[in-house]
Amino acid sequence: MTVYRIDLAYDGTGFRGYAKQPKVRTVQGDFEAALYKILPNMDTIVAGRTDAGVHADGQVLSFETDKSLDTDKLLRSLNKMLNPQIAISAVAPVPDGFSARFSAVSRTYRYRIDTGRTLNPHWHHRAWHVPDSLDLEAMQSAATHFIGRHDFASFCRAVVGRTTERDVLATDWRYIDDRILEFEIVASSYCQQMVRSLVALCVDVGAGRIPAAAVPEIIVARDRAVIDGAVAPPHGLTLWKVSYGEVNR
Repeated sequence: MTVYRIDLAYDGTGFRGYAKQPKVRTVQGDFEAALYKILPNMDTIVAGRTDAGVHADGQVLSFETDKSLDTDKLLRSLNKMLNPQIAISAVAPVPDGFSARFSAVSRTYRYRIDTGRTLNPHWHHRAWHVPDSLDLEAMQSAATHFIGRHDFASFCRAVVGRTTERDVLATDWRYIDDRILEFEIVASSYCQQMVRSLVALCVDVGAGRIPAAAVPEIIVARDRAVIDGAVAPPHGLTLWKVSYGEVNR
């Protein structure tokens, strides 16, 4: 048996998330419809299941098969069959035991905000339009409180029986041009809606509605009601990169 890794990107607009669901369009549904024409009923493992409307530039899948595959041909065939919203960038064999999900060391997400007075149409499906004056230093200060191991229950959709403790490795707010503000977060894993809830809180801090000093108390509260369940829109979020260490890129 050989394990293969697939790297792909997708525009999440119009998809009801990554994971396959009955009677709705999903990234997994579209991808597997193409894959099954070559490898019928092949089970795949994904690095991170993105929510509806969320994009990916660095998503990773893995699968195991006893067939010998021409990886270049598989890449070309999949891209030919897939909708232009999904693109495969690499297909390669990887060491035995590799899992797109369980071998991952960290996952990096980026969230973009258009701070211009009017929304730039180029960013219509890629950035949250927030024309308010935002204090970047205050937002950076708020985000530093996320680093470390915390219970992020205040920022996650509750799922019975699942822990909301997560390890955040790094955070950063920066302008990538004169109007687009970008948040980057690196963590071992995330719970549902966590990144978008953290972004919403930082925007409230940047707009002066919540002091950055209040963030530790909000984390400790472990209660979504403290932030009124605020969640930033999904279209500003992108799964940017999944890291596996030196052996598996």
